[in-house]
Amino acid sequence: MRIVLDAMGSDNHPTPDVAGAVMAAREWADDIILVGREGLVRAELAKHDADGLRITVVHAPEIIEMHEHTNAVKRKKASSIRVGMRLVHDGQADAFVSAGNTAAVLASAIFDLGRIRGIRRPALATVYPVANSPVLLIDNGATADCKPEYLLQFARMGVAYVENVWGISNPRLGLVSTGEEPDKGNMLVRDTYSLLEQSGLNFVGNVEPKDVSRDAADVVLTDGFSGNIMVKTTEAVASYLFRYTKEQLTGGARNTIGLALMLPGLVLMLPGLALLYPSLKRIARRFDYAEYGGALLMGVNGVVVVGHGRSNTKAIKNAIRQARNAVDGRVLEVVRASAAGDRPGEA
Repeated sequence: MRIVLDAMGSDNHPTPDVAGAVMAAREWADDIILVGREGLVRAELAKHDADGLRITVVHAPEIIEMHEHTNAVKRKKASSIRVGMRLVHDGQADAFVSAGNTAAVLASAIFDLGRIRGIRRPALATVYPVANSPVLLIDNGATADCKPEYLLQFARMGVAYVENVWGISNPRLGLVSTGEEPDKGNMLVRDTYSLLEQSGLNFVGNVEPKDVSRDAADVVLTDGFSGNIMVKTTEAVASYLFRYTKEQLTGGARNTIGLALMLPGLVLMLPGLALLYPSLKRIARRFDYAEYGGALLMGVNGVVVVGHGRSNTKAIKNAIRQARNAVDGRVLEVVRASAAGDRPGEA
C-alpha cells in the first residue's frame, strides 16, 4: 500500500513520526510517503537504518500549528497536511495519516478530498478501550454541533463499518445519554432517538457510559463534543489509576521499608509473577492509547486517520496500521454504500 504520513504532525515532530514510519515500513513493506520540511525529515530519517525500505520524502515547507484554525488551512496550501491530502486525492497514495491539528485535518479532508455524496458531516470513529469486546464509538470529535440527521448518518456509517470490516452481523447500536429511558437526555438525543427507532438499524436504545463497558452495544453513537470528552475522560482516569497505584506503592518511607521487607518473598513469587505477566501486559495494552493509533475519519472521499498530538513512535506505527487495515477492508466502499442505502458490492 501507499500511505502518506504527515511528518510534521505530532507535538514532537518529526522524531516519533519518522521513527513510526520506519517501524511500519519494516513490518509491512509498504510505500510510506513522508510529507514535511525535507531537510528536517531527511536528517531525522538518517538516524535510522532505512536502507532498502520503501520510504520517500515529499517537501512541504509550511506547518499548521496546533493552535491554528480553519483560516490557516485555507491560507497554508503548502502545509504538510494539505500536500499529503492532495496526494491521496490525486491517486498517488491510498491513505493519509496525521497526528497534527484535528480541526486542520478535518478541514483539509473536506477541501481536498470532499465529502462522500449524501454525507452531510464527517465523523471520527475509534475503538472504545473500556469494554470486554470491541466497541466502535462515533463521533469522537469531528462534528461538535450536531443535528439528529447528522447522528443518523454517523450511525449508518458506524454500523456498516462494524458489520463489513469487523464482521459482526447485525451490530447493536446504542445512543449515549444520561439514562436508558427514551425521554432522557437533551433535545438532540431525544430527537435522534425517534429517528433511530425508525431507521431499520438494530437500535437497542439509550446507553449510559457505564453500560458501554458492559457489552451493551457494538456501536456507540454520540455527537463529537460529548464523544471527545468521553474518550479523553476514560484515558485520563486510566492514566490516573496507574500513576496513583505506583505512587502509593513506592512513595513514602513506610512503603519503601515495606517493599524492602517484602523482597525475599518477592523472589519466591517470581515463578507466579512470570505466569501473570502476559495478563498484566494485556491490561497495560488495553489502556495504552498508542495501541489504537488514532481515529478513522468517516464520510470523506479518502482514508484518513487522525492520531493524538502526543503520539509516540508506537502510536504513529499503529495509526499507519489502522490506515492500511481501512484500505484493506474497503472502508470507502462500505461508507459510500451506507450513504446510498446499499450494501457493499451491490449495484
